[in-house]
Amino acid sequence: MEIEDDEADFIVEEIPVFLSKNLEKNLYVFQYPTKSSSSSTFENTTVSNCCVKPINQEVKVDFELNVESNFYDQFKGRNFALASDGKAQQKGERPTFRHGIMDKQSFVSGKSVENVDRYVVGILQDKEIHLSPLANILQLRPTFSYFDKEDKRTKAEEKAANDEEDEEELQQVTVKFSRADNERIKKAREKTYDYQMKKTSPTSELERQKLFAMNQEKVTAFSLNNEEYVEKLMPSQNNEINIENILPAKVISKARLKNMTLNDQLKVLLKDAKMLKFTKILELIQECDKTITAEKLIRALPLVGILLRGNWIAQSEILFPAETLSNSNGVSADLMIRARDYIIYKFSRQQYLHRKQIINATQLPPDEVLDILKSVAHLNIEKKWELILPPDLEFESRNPELVTRQQMIWKAAEQNYLDMERDGEKSPKRVRKRSTREYKRSESSN
Repeated sequence: MEIEDDEADFIVEEIPVFLSKNLEKNLYVFQYPTKSSSSSTFENTTVSNCCVKPINQEVKVDFELNVESNFYDQFKGRNFALASDGKAQQKGERPTFRHGIMDKQSFVSGKSVENVDRYVVGILQDKEIHLSPLANILQLRPTFSYFDKEDKRTKAEEKAANDEEDEEELQQVTVKFSRADNERIKKAREKTYDYQMKKTSPTSELERQKLFAMNQEKVTAFSLNNEEYVEKLMPSQNNEINIENILPAKVISKARLKNMTLNDQLKVLLKDAKMLKFTKILELIQECDKTITAEKLIRALPLVGILLRGNWIAQSEILFPAETLSNSNGVSADLMIRARDYIIYKFSRQQYLHRKQIINATQLPPDEVLDILKSVAHLNIEKKWELILPPDLEFESRNPELVTRQQMIWKAAEQNYLDMERDGEKSPKRVRKRSTREYKRSESSN
């Protein structure tokens, strides 16, 4: 009799999973890429010194070397120490190797991954798994700073030898040992890792207990199905999201665009592209969400866009939000919206526009008029402004109801635009004031 798959693959045991956040900001994983997997790394090695920069998340660790080992060359070890520290130490200089032999190996950290949100450390005890999020994953690699110190010391000795003058007379000095210095050294010794390890203290056990969850709250991630769990564990958009760190401030990546609503996606596309055909908009939107149909897109576009000769542009309120000012002369958003809507209306009636006519009608500074024109048009060879894209007559023929609706909107605002042109014609023309040189020249000719 054949055994079905679900009967053969039965559940052996269920283990509860808990999430502990006690060490969320202080738990690090150290990796040693220069060590092979077969080596014991530093399990039986003593840490002589450890320095941590918590803000920059950098670590430097010094491991003691067994100078009495048969595999250690003491002759080379002393040569390394002598080359690094020299025969005599200068005042205030700390030796790299205090015992005159290379008795330690230093490791400095570097970040292993950019995003550690999907990494945890787990501990199994009493048939319970406790997971702790990581602050970071660091790779520790050996540093050879003593070679740099050797080069620096050698150059200093050569310079001192060249500049050496007559030897000064030996003077008798009095050496005093301060009690405060002894206390300072004692306190510094108490802070070392070796001292803390030898001291019988429950500190390490207390830190270990923080790996266990206190509230016994189960992790809800294990209630997901297989596809959702894999997506949570290794998001397919993770590489694209990291692009946000290198993009300019106002540029939105495709990964971020996918997480927006349809209306927000359309606002971003129309604002950045200035003018788009319907087919291109549908192509870009379906890259973010394949469930969006052409019918749904046609219903959403009039809410954020304007149909102009078969192509779509962003509404003026999107380009000029309320209570904002223009970059050049600080013109209010209401005046910028009013002027842009007038320019769009004029393009719906004629193919070309002249910048001077727009300035007269809108009474805006030339820089603001230029910015508005660039949002929908470009300057051709004949020095006339025309739309960025040619008319899409095919879309207009397939969607006559959209064209009629837009024409009704223009018709309702047409009188306001005619009043703008009439007021612009009545406004006094700006006359350039004649300079004193021109005035004297005209007087002499008379």
